Amino acid sequence: MFQETATAEVLDRVGLKSTAGPSCDASRRHFINNAGRGLLAAGLASALPLAAAEAADLSGFGTPAPPTGPLDIKLPPLEAPTDPKAGPFPNPDAPDQRVGFAIVGLGHLTLAEILPAFGQCKHAKPVALVSGDADKMAKAARQYGIKPGSCYSYANYDKLKENPEVEVIYIVLPNSMHHEYVLRGAKAGKHILCEKPMANSVKECEEMIAACNKAGKKLMIAYRIQYEPLNRAAMKMVRDKTYGQTKLIQMMNCQNQAHDQQWRHKRALAGGGSLPDVGLYCLNTTRFLLGEEPTEVSAQIYTTPGDDRFKEVEENVSFTLRFPSGVLAQCMTGYGSFNNKSYAVHAETGTIKMDPAFPYKGLRQELVHAPNGKQVIEQPSNPDKQQFALEMDHMAECVRQNKTPYTPGEEGLQDQRIMEAIYQSAKENKPVKLAGSGGKPDAFRGTPPTEEAA
Repeated sequence: MFQETATAEVLDRVGLKSTAGPSCDASRRHFINNAGRGLLAAGLASALPLAAAEAADLSGFGTPAPPTGPLDIKLPPLEAPTDPKAGPFPNPDAPDQRVGFAIVGLGHLTLAEILPAFGQCKHAKPVALVSGDADKMAKAARQYGIKPGSCYSYANYDKLKENPEVEVIYIVLPNSMHHEYVLRGAKAGKHILCEKPMANSVKECEEMIAACNKAGKKLMIAYRIQYEPLNRAAMKMVRDKTYGQTKLIQMMNCQNQAHDQQWRHKRALAGGGSLPDVGLYCLNTTRFLLGEEPTEVSAQIYTTPGDDRFKEVEENVSFTLRFPSGVLAQCMTGYGSFNNKSYAVHAETGTIKMDPAFPYKGLRQELVHAPNGKQVIEQPSNPDKQQFALEMDHMAECVRQNKTPYTPGEEGLQDQRIMEAIYQSAKENKPVKLAGSGGKPDAFRGTPPTEEAA
């Protein structure tokens, strides 16, 4: 585990400010608190216009009882029986019934995706922030209605233990910091949602699982693709053998990294290069689609000589996974080529394509087959659900219903084992055998997400 001094040093290296003092300016506390409440109320009012209108209509019938969960409002349909039916109302939990999340780390992912996602959550809400930048944190707290007293520095992170509003801690930090902050979070008595990759080594993953088990708390890894509707539809088609037995899978996830000294280019912080960052999507999604575990991997690594971005971490990785059913999956990932995030599942009578497959929004699915001897291309519509809202709501449901998350720590540990085998295969230039799962489907997954959440 990192010591506090080590943590401060790591934060300095990634360009974050570490403060051990009060993390929100006390002189602005009253203003920020009131402003935040106003913004939160406005956000909820816009998200629940129907509830507000109905409350106004009931004004002459006395004060309604306070909500205790999903509002579940029913209205007669507007459509004739012959017309397409509208979907159900969002039906979120009342705010005081939602599971409170503390978000640790205020980088690009948190500010661009995770915090905004709470606006589409049904069961989760943000109640605390942790950052080394007090000014940035105060601004984010004001935007999302978080109390100044629920803002923490990395030094006083452990005080989350004293905040009863916080039930789940969401770790959104450089990879090397996941281990420390999961252990400290579990010790503080909180459930943990941790970004991928889970950690930088198998040993760290095992210690994170053990710490949460000892504390009696849930540990979930943020594999958002396993909760996204189009990818889940692809998984169901593969497992239902909609187009017969799957034979081959092609996975691609690459992007051209900025020429800067970001933490992803530092081995001590990232644990590796393209493989644990974007290549992990290829590995984890293949396992998710098939529900199987690979029994062998072979890999190659190549890094462009003289590129300063890759002095410490690898640029390109190509690896092949062999599965018990006979499926071969060819996966490629890179940090120096134009953005491509796609896959294709080739089965006996058709192909399932996702392009793009892994971005936060705008995913597209294409089904290619020939039911009557003539090729047909279908493009199912995209529900375009907010992926981070789906995963956070699943975690909230698991907390409320005392269920094992669909992507628990064991799922992250299995990916880490396979990634270490990929590095070994590339180094030794030969295939590496893997333990597999003894034929048990979804061997490392927990309770599937509800259809409502998906």
